[in-house]
Amino acid sequence: MGQSAQDLVNEAVRNANSAFGRTVLVGLVGSNIQRSRTPRMHEAEGKRLGMNYAYTLIDTARNGTGEVEISEVIRAAHICGFAGLNVTYPHKQAIIPHIDMLAPDAQEVGAVNTVTFTDKGTVGHNTDRFGFAEGFRREMDGASLDRVLQFGAGGAGAAVASALIELGAKQVYVTDVDASRAEAIATRLGQVSEATKIEAITTSELGKIEFDGIVNTTPVGMDATPGIPIDPALLRPDIWVADVIYFPLETELLRTARAIGCRTMSGAAMAIFQAVRAFELFTGRTPDSAEMKKTFEAFDGNEAEARFAHSR
Repeated sequence: MGQSAQDLVNEAVRNANSAFGRTVLVGLVGSNIQRSRTPRMHEAEGKRLGMNYAYTLIDTARNGTGEVEISEVIRAAHICGFAGLNVTYPHKQAIIPHIDMLAPDAQEVGAVNTVTFTDKGTVGHNTDRFGFAEGFRREMDGASLDRVLQFGAGGAGAAVASALIELGAKQVYVTDVDASRAEAIATRLGQVSEATKIEAITTSELGKIEFDGIVNTTPVGMDATPGIPIDPALLRPDIWVADVIYFPLETELLRTARAIGCRTMSGAAMAIFQAVRAFELFTGRTPDSAEMKKTFEAFDGNEAEARFAHSR
């Protein structure tokens, strides 16, 4: 029998309370998230700032069916005293109808990856947009943004497309296995800036367009969904390639692109800087991004597996 949303949250609270009675409680809601590096980044920064801070996982894949009602997770977390939640695949868009208010970034993107609990209700934010944009500025300085090809039009894809507009991209082509989602992003974000043209394309059109860079925002390449979202024949050594996935850090896409000489960026930068912004929203305090980056890079995957085994 699967676990209910309340059962999942209660388990998360028990795990957090066992960690020295910490008092600032936040969590991550998503499917198959046991290897996430986000808890370590938040907790280490909270400790550095002298805070009693616990970050726990609410893995909706562990209820036996994968069909936990996200509204129940929010309600249970609020009742249990969480300061807020991060939200990841596959709930970033499904959660929106269950949020009382949307911050401007979440309204533009059309996806929520961070929820804060306030006296006036729940507020949905999107820190993924900031995460990708800030990471790109720092790691891909000078890379051409004249024509960008983006794979994926889900929650992460909407955030990245919005970030590309902020970064000054001139043309963004978006493709998705669900053509309607790509069309939806092109329609919504196409109105944000006259300087950036957003166009939905089909897979059959990929060989007919020119592009200077590629971003993968799909789950293809993750440990649970291995593979590559693009025909390797489309890669060229003069383009850059970015991925939002960070487990593994080097996806098959990045490995293939690097092998032919492409400039690449892993999902680490987006993960770190979205966490920086989320920490600030949860606590009202400004974290040190350099320290959070150190924690991310020092992550021991075996520790995550041990945490999962202990919590079962």
